[in-house]
Amino acid sequence: MSSASRQARPEDIDEICRSLPETELGTSWGDRPTWKVPRGDKGKGFVLYRMPHKTAVDPDTGEMYDDVVVIMTPTEVEKNALVEDRSTPFFTIDHFRGYSAVLVRQSQLGEISRQELLEVITDAWATKAPKKLVREHLGE
Repeated sequence: MSSASRQARPEDIDEICRSLPETELGTSWGDRPTWKVPRGDKGKGFVLYRMPHKTAVDPDTGEMYDDVVVIMTPTEVEKNALVEDRSTPFFTIDHFRGYSAVLVRQSQLGEISRQELLEVITDAWATKAPKKLVREHLGE
């Protein structure tokens, strides 16, 4: 099976982020591991590993999710499209109302393909990357 058509896995997040130009794994929101673009002081986060928080809990057990990843979206339109698509594991919470980002649990990444994850993360990268870098990588 080609890597494009297989199910997404948690380790794909770092592989995809690392493969995009000018990215680095840093921290934001205190000490949270965050993929940023471009490298260095001007880096903006596009994928963040969220710490367990009372705003994202299992509806059945009340346990805080410990595997949530925040992925930026270009606008609210893309965010809503992902969240409303019942075939994907993307979701949002009140804490992120009005913020262009989706949440996904690493344990549910297998519900989408690696290719779908690649597209969502690439969009996140392009949202935060300098325009010139986006043009060089993705074309016009």
